[in-house]
Amino acid sequence: MRVTEFDLACLPATGAVFDRLLALHPAQMVVDLSGCRHIDAAGIGLLLDVHRRLARADGVLTVRDPNPRIRRILHAARLHQVLPVVDTAPSSPPGTPSSPPGSPPGGQAPTRTQPALVAHGRASVKVAH
Repeated sequence: MRVTEFDLACLPATGAVFDRLLALHPAQMVVDLSGCRHIDAAGIGLLLDVHRRLARADGVLTVRDPNPRIRRILHAARLHQVLPVVDTAPSSPPGTPSSPPGSPPGGQAPTRTQPALVAHGRASVKVAH
């Protein structure tokens, strides 16, 4: 799930999307914060709530690619001690040898097995006015 704003004003819509995704009982959920410009205590609280709900079902919530400002906020809130905060490895520059067939991109060894159900894309919620 890609999140661009993560604050109190966006919480109802973002929370509804998380609820829909959690209803699918995923083994792993990744929140992409690469385009997120702002996060506040309400957003951090929602991340912790989703983490708890996933952990009860043996799932994992990962926060991916926060910008340096958001990373400092997450660090100050000690979120990195509760759930993984990771950066996506940059792709190989042109002219570098490619990875052998079947190996993960970037030539890195996988750290976990791939979950059985993986959903990619963007989520949105329509709110009736």
